[in-house]
This record gives sequence, C-alpha cells and structure tokens, in this order.
Amino acid sequence: MPRRIECTFCGEPIEPGTGTMYVRKDGTIFHFCSKKCEKNQISLKRKARTTRWTEKYRQEKEQRLKQ
Repeated sequence: MPRRIECTFCGEPIEPGTGTMYVRKDGTIFHFCSKKCEKNQISLKRKARTTRWTEKYRQEKEQRLKQ
C-alpha cells in the first residue's frame, strides 16, 4: 500500500501518484502538492510559516495566541 506524503511547503496530504518531488544537489528531498507550493519555496524563497495560506502558518499563529 502506498504511503501518504505531506507537502513540504503547505502541509497538505499528497495522494499517491500525484504531486512532484524536487531533489537538491545535497540530497535534500522536497515533496510538493502543486506548482504554487514549488514556486513559493524554490523560486521565491518564501518561508511556509510566514505565508498565510499554509498549515504551518496556522499552527504558528495558534501557538502565539495561546501564550
């Protein structure tokens, strides 16, 4: 049974057989659910925790509000 992978940038689950895998020269592997996520991380060099529509941003915001 294929395993589910989460998008490296936004945190959404990726269905088996979909999405893209990006491998850097140093061997780091990134899994992306869409071209939007890939472009934001690779080309635009944005951080997921500062991009409002990502799951990591929502988790960070929730932690800030608890304190």
